[in-house]
Amino acid sequence: MARKRAGPGPRNLITDIAGVAVGNAEDRRARTGVTVVLPDRPAVAAVAVTGGAPGTRETDLLGPTCLVERVDAIVLAGGSAFGLEAASGVVAWLAERHRGFRVRQAVVPIVPAAILFDLLNGGDKGWGHTPPYRRLGERAVAASRRDFALGNVGAGYGARAGVLKGGLGSASYRTRDGFTVGALAAVNCFGNVLIPNTRHFWAAALEQGGEYGGFGPPPLPPRIDLDAPAAKPPLLAANTTIAVVATDARLTKAEAGRVAIMAQDGLARAVRPAHTPFDGDTVFVLATGRHGLKGPADLSRVGALAADCLARAIARGVYAADSLGGMPGYRLLHDPEPARRR
Repeated sequence: MARKRAGPGPRNLITDIAGVAVGNAEDRRARTGVTVVLPDRPAVAAVAVTGGAPGTRETDLLGPTCLVERVDAIVLAGGSAFGLEAASGVVAWLAERHRGFRVRQAVVPIVPAAILFDLLNGGDKGWGHTPPYRRLGERAVAASRRDFALGNVGAGYGARAGVLKGGLGSASYRTRDGFTVGALAAVNCFGNVLIPNTRHFWAAALEQGGEYGGFGPPPLPPRIDLDAPAAKPPLLAANTTIAVVATDARLTKAEAGRVAIMAQDGLARAVRPAHTPFDGDTVFVLATGRHGLKGPADLSRVGALAADCLARAIARGVYAADSLGGMPGYRLLHDPEPARRR
C-alpha cells in the first residue's frame, strides 16, 4: 500500500482534523470578537501557559491529576477579563443540547477559555453592565463549521501584533502515515513577527506553499541587533497569543500536556520576544483519538508538528489581517500584490 503524501491538509486549517469545527463572531463597533473550537464529541485536552499575564478559565482542571479528561469546546476571546464571559454563552448553548460532563442526571459542559487584551484599539468599549461577550460566544458556537476565514475575524478581529495588525491564523499538516495536526492562533503579541528591517517572517523557514506571501527567508542573513528596543512602549497585560492545537492522534491527558509544552516552541519560533511579562501566552491541545500512535517517538512527532503548525498559524494570522484603525496590515506595508499570492 502506497504511503500518503505529507503536507498541509486540504483546508490548511485546524478543521482538517476530522470532527473539529470552528466558529467566529465579531462586534465590529467594539473591535473585538470570539472564536470557538468545537469538537463533535468530547476530546482529551491539556494546556500550557507560558506568558506572564494570562487570562484563563477552567485551566486547572486540565492538569494530569484532575478528574475531568475531556472538554466540550475551547473559547478564545478578546476583551481581556470581560471576554471570559464568552465561555458562559458557549456553556449555555451546549447545555441546551445536553452536551457535557454527566453527573447522574446533571450535565455540565466543560469549556476552558483564554483571552487577549484588545481594549485600547479604538473600538467603542462603552458597554456598561452588558459586555457583548456572552452573546458573541453564543453566536460563534452556533456558527461553527469546517471552513472559516483568517485575519480580522473572531478573537483576532481587534488584535495587534507588535506594530502590525494581528489576526486569527490557522494551519495544518498531515503525515505520510496518516495522522493530522492543526493549529489555530489569535495573535496579539508584544513581540515582532518579522525579522527586523525586513518583510520576512521569523517563521519563514516553515512556510508551506506560499501560505504567508511566499517571500521565504531574507536573501542574506540579516545583521540583527539582539538588544533592539521594543517596537512600542509595553503595557502591563496588554498582549497575548492564545492558541489551540488539535490532532486526531490518540493521546492520554498527560501526553496531550507534553504536546502543549512542545507547541509553545512554535510561538517562540514565530514571535520575538515571546512569553514576556506582558503576554498571556496560552496553548490548549485537543486530541480526538481517531488515530493510534506507536509509542513515544510518534508522540514526539506530534509535538514537533504542533510547534511547526502553531508558528505557521501565527504568521498566517498576521499575513491575512487587514488594516484596522491605526494598526497597519502586513500586506499594506510589505506585499504590493497580495491577490496574486493567494
